[in-house]
Amino acid sequence: MFAASVSLVAIPCNLLAELVVAPATVLGFATLATARFALPVAEVLARGAGLPAGWIASIAREGAALPGAEAEWPGGWQGGLLLAGLTALVLLAVGRISRHPWTAAACAVLLLVMVGRPPPLGRLVTGWPPPGWTYAMCDVGQGDATVLAAGVGTAVVVDAGPDPVLVDHCLRDLGVTRVPLLLLTHFHADHVAGLPGVLRGRSVGAIGTTSLQEPWDQGAFVRRTATAARVPVIRAGAGEGRRFGPLSWRVLWPRAGPAAATVAGEPNNSSVTLFVRIRGGPTLLLPGDLEPSAQQALLTDHPELPRADILKVAHHGSSFQYPGLLRAVRPRLALISCGAGNMYGHPSPRTVGALRAGGAVVLRTDTDGAIAVTGTGAGLRAVPRGPAGPGGSKGRPGG
Repeated sequence: MFAASVSLVAIPCNLLAELVVAPATVLGFATLATARFALPVAEVLARGAGLPAGWIASIAREGAALPGAEAEWPGGWQGGLLLAGLTALVLLAVGRISRHPWTAAACAVLLLVMVGRPPPLGRLVTGWPPPGWTYAMCDVGQGDATVLAAGVGTAVVVDAGPDPVLVDHCLRDLGVTRVPLLLLTHFHADHVAGLPGVLRGRSVGAIGTTSLQEPWDQGAFVRRTATAARVPVIRAGAGEGRRFGPLSWRVLWPRAGPAAATVAGEPNNSSVTLFVRIRGGPTLLLPGDLEPSAQQALLTDHPELPRADILKVAHHGSSFQYPGLLRAVRPRLALISCGAGNMYGHPSPRTVGALRAGGAVVLRTDTDGAIAVTGTGAGLRAVPRGPAGPGGSKGRPGG
């Protein structure tokens, strides 16, 4: 009645947690009882209580992180009554199913599949992600997390979004198990707070960051998380070029040296900006959250900037865009990552209008959900997972 969802993992997680509830409770009360007169003893007891308490916390985190941990369900009293009725029917059915071992086993396997959602099965059932995708924008709410395909199960990830669970689910759906490079364009929380979700269960080669370590607390969080995961942190610099599998890219921004402070003196304007080429696929400009002054400086530094097939629109499609950069890039697809009903009014109707006036097809995660790109040239296509649905005609440039 309070949340429009039903947990599919609460009962098994509680059964696993029940094993250690007694020692955690007894040791916890013993800590309270001894703390007033024997603090060293209380500290030993508290450390002992921490072990089962840590087990309970890890069960909760792991269970909540499973792709099918929750199922959508109508909220309010009507949803509660409907669930009560369905529960009664399930209890009646369980009594009969238990007398048929094969049927019971099939139901158990079905439940495990629903909770685990293995990517190959998900692709078969939902059609997502589309075959041959080269670039994907995750739906992580008000934040950024994008993925460049670099081989089977392998991808370069740019930004991690604000929520570890959301970015983890997105990468699972895409079948990504290996990340040779995770690039964090700047240290705002809506780009880096999801870092643990990218690291979860994946091999990550390195974490690339911008040179400006602000905000300091988020920069420290990234370094601390990377150290715990034993992943090296490197800094990306303008002019740097890299290649991995079908991907090649050049770092265009931020400026190196003392000149950087004249424009890139705040986190948004220090966003690492990439121009990416995909062999046999599209070209992309990924400008992080650059504001107009930095966008203009970027174009001044790179007057030969080629046209990009795909533009990841800066700063979630805010109204603060440099028109000259949009005209120079002239994207065929303009993709915007933003959260539904966000307080900032992103994306700006003015920005969306300017992109469409320039000939771009505009898609946005708040209405289209996650977006994957396939094809190249005349066959370039963006496939939304959300309301437009996989295969919707909305994604084809010029369609």
